[in-house]
Amino acid sequence: MEELIPIVVLLAKLIVVIVVLLILPIPLTWLERKIAGHIQQRLGPMRVGWHGLLQPLADGIKLLTKEDHIPAEADRFLFKIAPIVALVATFALFVVLPFGESFSVFDQEITLYLADMNVALLYVLAVSGLHVFAVILGGWASNSKYAILGSLRTCAQMISYEIPMGFAVVGVVMLAQSMSLVSIVEAQSEVWNIVYQPLGFTVFFIAGLAEAQRIPFDLAEAEGDLGAGYHTEYSGMRFSLFMISEYMVVVFMASLTVILFFGGWNDFLVPLPSFVWFALKVGFFIWVFMWLRFTFPRYRYDQLMSIGWKVLLPLSIANILVSGFIMS
Repeated sequence: MEELIPIVVLLAKLIVVIVVLLILPIPLTWLERKIAGHIQQRLGPMRVGWHGLLQPLADGIKLLTKEDHIPAEADRFLFKIAPIVALVATFALFVVLPFGESFSVFDQEITLYLADMNVALLYVLAVSGLHVFAVILGGWASNSKYAILGSLRTCAQMISYEIPMGFAVVGVVMLAQSMSLVSIVEAQSEVWNIVYQPLGFTVFFIAGLAEAQRIPFDLAEAEGDLGAGYHTEYSGMRFSLFMISEYMVVVFMASLTVILFFGGWNDFLVPLPSFVWFALKVGFFIWVFMWLRFTFPRYRYDQLMSIGWKVLLPLSIANILVSGFIMS
């Protein structure tokens, strides 16, 4: 019986993570509209429930009942599987994400993560690249010029920004002497990495915006010239799967930023429970992601590529050289 307890605990944590991740886009869509309303001096959702709190429920009903349209000339198999690939690839990222310190219940240690890999950061960088396959499949299978242009933009954008993002975290690995996310957080118990790696954080955060395809780097979905980009031809629940995965990427990038540069669950002045500190920090960066969306204009495509290759890549390499020189 005792041998089954770890398995039961793991399954329970897995269910909790899946349920929370599926529910999170509901309040986040409402929050993003309200933030847009405040920034742009509009009310945001107000009519459906108090302050529009029932608007996400109305959106869910609409998506569930909307016609599931598939273009006549589309590749039906790839068209159907693309949203699933996007969701699964995003879920896989949260396997190694630690949310707080471990605690004991009836002499059973409960860790607030599913797995602690010694190459967790390498795993994250590898799996995050799988999301682009869903975008390419969705755009190609739609047999639409707007969709395929959006997917090709995404492919080029991911290559351009994942390279400097990977280089930006090398300094963090050098400081922690480990690629385990848990070890990286524990190494920041006294001083957060943002103190030693301000340049690395800047490069990582900008590349993270591009990874999440958020304004000013949302060339994959540019409404003005692509309709909606790679998911132009999607409707109903298949469209919602793409949107759920997009919000999950935002949550993940905010969480990874906190873990790598802002001490993870380590507190600051006020001794709150570790999970509470982690959630507050992640919530702040989610708000920053949304604030940037309604503040900055979208880059032109040539500007987007130039920033990735001519600015962020040299800066990330310079950060590695400076970090190595100081540590030596």
